Amino acid sequence: MPRFAANLSMLFTEVDFLDRFAAAAEAGFSGVEYLFPYDFAVEEIKARLDANKLEQVLFNLPAGDWGKGERGIACHPDRLEEFRAGVDKAIAYAKVLGNKQINCLAGIRPQGPDCATVEKTFVDNLRYAADKLAGAGIRLVMEAINTRDIPGFYLSTTKQALDIRNKVGSTNLYLQYDIYHMQIMEGDLARTVESNLAAINHVQLADNPGRNEPGTGEINYRFLFEHLDRIGYQGWIGCEYKPATTTAAGLGWMKAHNAI
Repeated sequence: MPRFAANLSMLFTEVDFLDRFAAAAEAGFSGVEYLFPYDFAVEEIKARLDANKLEQVLFNLPAGDWGKGERGIACHPDRLEEFRAGVDKAIAYAKVLGNKQINCLAGIRPQGPDCATVEKTFVDNLRYAADKLAGAGIRLVMEAINTRDIPGFYLSTTKQALDIRNKVGSTNLYLQYDIYHMQIMEGDLARTVESNLAAINHVQLADNPGRNEPGTGEINYRFLFEHLDRIGYQGWIGCEYKPATTTAAGLGWMKAHNAI
């Protein structure tokens, strides 16, 4: 059965960020992921990981001004230097935290540049990041996100992600497959994951509609977990959902869906 990581940007938000590591361990998680570590000293995060015997599974490259609505800068032609500086910053954090995987958010498509320029920017930035991360022993993943929650997000389907991956041509670029986002954009979840298993290095979950825990919506998670096990998925599954009430109250989904 795949391993489950707590997404600390979504779970245990009733406590301060650094206290969420202990909360995740107490809830039975062995790994954690989150959006960004950069607001905290890397030594502080490392201490919380070690104290709670947690594996650092994933975080994102710097993605612009999140508070002002930016959701990545990798497809923005006028942000190349900022993107490259962000790659270096992410590597510095990852080395200390023992993090072997970093996600790249494409961002919302910028207005002005033509389609070819936007795509070339994204491809070039991914190639740069993949090469730099490979030198540090870190895998790069990229995530397709639904355009209902984030209108205009540039990377929005599995097919587009696979096409981009082929154009990048790096052996160090993989897909992060978010079940929630792809249920909205394309469905056919089990077949898509199985057909592209070699390209998928990380999976995230939430139910739909609502983006709450498994069992609150339309997705048959018990089947999907068994399917992932059957086809040999070896990576982590990040629990990136909004608890319908509290994280602790909703964790019964793991037993109900044969996830533990």
